[in-house]
Amino acid sequence: MNFDADPMTLTDAECDWVNGVLARAPGTRSLEWVDGYFCALIAGPELVSLAEAAQELLGDDTVLESQDEARTLLSLLARHWNVIATQLEASLDGRSVYLPLLYEDEAGVTRGNDWAQGFLHGVQARPGSWDALFDDDNEAGALLPMMILGHEHDADPELRPPPLTTEKREDVLVHMAAGLARAYRYFEPARRQPLSAAGPVRRGAPKVGRNDPCPCGSGRKFKHCCAAAPP
Repeated sequence: MNFDADPMTLTDAECDWVNGVLARAPGTRSLEWVDGYFCALIAGPELVSLAEAAQELLGDDTVLESQDEARTLLSLLARHWNVIATQLEASLDGRSVYLPLLYEDEAGVTRGNDWAQGFLHGVQARPGSWDALFDDDNEAGALLPMMILGHEHDADPELRPPPLTTEKREDVLVHMAAGLARAYRYFEPARRQPLSAAGPVRRGAPKVGRNDPCPCGSGRKFKHCCAAAPP
């Protein structure tokens, strides 16, 4: 099925620019890694703001050359975040599908390791929140492609999967995109829960009596001061 490209999608030149800036950040992360990281935060059970994601991504050690560069970087990251969020939401009823942003290596092979590692980093950034999916025997397989590619070159040999053939890697990449959509769909009720189950707002300070001094500090009684003011 073909879908129209989102007009907000970053151009190749914009992607190259973002990659150049990210290369100066600690860890030398790529936009592919960021794409996986953003996907995990957007697809997970907790609502995460772009500001929080950007702070975790860039940290305090990233040196930007100017305020203009910082504004441009955040603007492009915001566009990319919104494209992911919009297309994942549309995938709930089949109106769209989000394909992970993946790059080819020098040999022309799309490996997907950076994306999977970024995704797993996003999962680990919210400890415990993904446990329900990991523990679901019917749905846990959605994350298997990310685990395979994320640990393909792990320093611990026991965590590495068996070697992947070219055909097997292509199959894993297809299932990784499908797994992302499954994870997003799985956690959709949890993401909506805070909006409908927030519960009553509780008073954080003692109630002020009408004859008590007004808490604004005017010295007048509450009933003759702020209590008498229009809302």
